[in-house]
Amino acid sequence: MEESQKSNRKQFIKQTLYLVGFGALANSPVNVLAQTEPKRLKILHTNDWHSRIEPFPAIDKNYGGQGGAAVRASLIKKIRKESGELLLLDAGDIFQGTPYFNFYGGELEYKLMSEMGYDCVTLGNHDFDGGMDGLIKQMPHAKFDFVNANYDFSKTPLQGKIKPYKIYKKQGLKIGVFGLGIELKGLVPDKLFGNTVYHDPIAVANEVALMLKKEKKCDLVICLSHLGYKYKNNKVSDEVLATQTQNIDLILGGHTHTFLPEPIFYKNLINKSVCVNQVGWAGLQLGLLEYTFEPFVNTDAKPSSRLFSLTNTENV
Repeated sequence: MEESQKSNRKQFIKQTLYLVGFGALANSPVNVLAQTEPKRLKILHTNDWHSRIEPFPAIDKNYGGQGGAAVRASLIKKIRKESGELLLLDAGDIFQGTPYFNFYGGELEYKLMSEMGYDCVTLGNHDFDGGMDGLIKQMPHAKFDFVNANYDFSKTPLQGKIKPYKIYKKQGLKIGVFGLGIELKGLVPDKLFGNTVYHDPIAVANEVALMLKKEKKCDLVICLSHLGYKYKNNKVSDEVLATQTQNIDLILGGHTHTFLPEPIFYKNLINKSVCVNQVGWAGLQLGLLEYTFEPFVNTDAKPSSRLFSLTNTENV
């Protein structure tokens, strides 16, 4: 075999062993070649729940009878039973919006989300409405992780309680999840976020996503963003984040209460697809994305999606 042919063959094998979803197995060719079945991961997500424990009253002209924690919990239970292991995420603003928060300070929200089996959430601006001490008081009720990478809490009571990222192993895949938050100054009273320092989310995202993808060898990198989907000005948004970064596969957003009928796909700095999704507010919808990781197929994969509108009458 000519030297150029040998070189091409070696390069092909090298690329094959680093295909989407199986990069962590690159040093074990036998294991890689033995893996012939695709791996599938379902991701359920919400944002901007705003303490909507019960459905909207029937007389509400926009959302009468819709939403509520009970129907969401039933639907999640059904999907989990059908699909097995999945990832359940929230993009912030869990607190504030109904008297339940005023009376219980977020305790009920965290307890219900824990019962539903949430894996990870990020912080929205309204999650500071009870101050940092109020947030810390409710954290023992949360059986899930909190992530944010662009808030520096080192000089606040939240130091060590919010991680920049978490890595989950689901369906034989390694999933990196990190969080980004909107600038709190001018949006939240200073006394409620204290000495929290805000850092540029674009710079932070590029740094964290690179680490998760290259160093930690994550098969999928997800950003839980509370930046807002899109603005008319140059304010940092999920759209800006998607187009000005690398190594992020999926952005699950919040803050702008945007009802996207289906995910939007953008091209990042190196022309790779980034999926962006947001499911409105008040627990009215539950988003579902399914990724399929095919062995030996190096594609710019896009997930399939489904959107559930939650009502008391839905057959779950």
